[in-house]
Amino acid sequence: MQQTRIEALQRMPIFGGIRADMLEFLINEAAVTSVKSDQYFFRENDKATAMYVVETGEVSVLKSWNDQQYEIGRLGSGDCFGEMALIDLFPRSASVLAVQDCTAITLSTESVYQLYEKDLEQFALIQMNIGRELSRRLRIADVRLFSFKMGEPFTDAEHLPPLA
Repeated sequence: MQQTRIEALQRMPIFGGIRADMLEFLINEAAVTSVKSDQYFFRENDKATAMYVVETGEVSVLKSWNDQQYEIGRLGSGDCFGEMALIDLFPRSASVLAVQDCTAITLSTESVYQLYEKDLEQFALIQMNIGRELSRRLRIADVRLFSFKMGEPFTDAEHLPPLA
């Protein structure tokens, strides 16, 4: 099971270039979180203490506006969410709801920062990879916002990396 988890992380952009021994270290420190369908991993404005890698199931990313929740994305096996917790230490910017029973590898900010003491270069690479992923997501959000402001539906998704 551990080798399967290492291989899953190696396929993710956030862990690109990270050595297997460092991924093994992170997995040894990680918990596995199980969340039933229609239950939340976390809610918007909760304290952010971990990121999650979906192993099984599907989640909906929700944003609140005027006491309503709106879906801004769906994620499944191999996708991650909550990675901003490893960068900015602010409360959660969205809610994540399981739409199917889910299991996820839970990487705490503490365990990722332990990597700092173990291997600074690998820690820096993860931070840089997270920055790239956040930048990619910001570019997609910019295109969507611009399309909306221009009164045009966002239909040109094939020219951008998929939102994850």
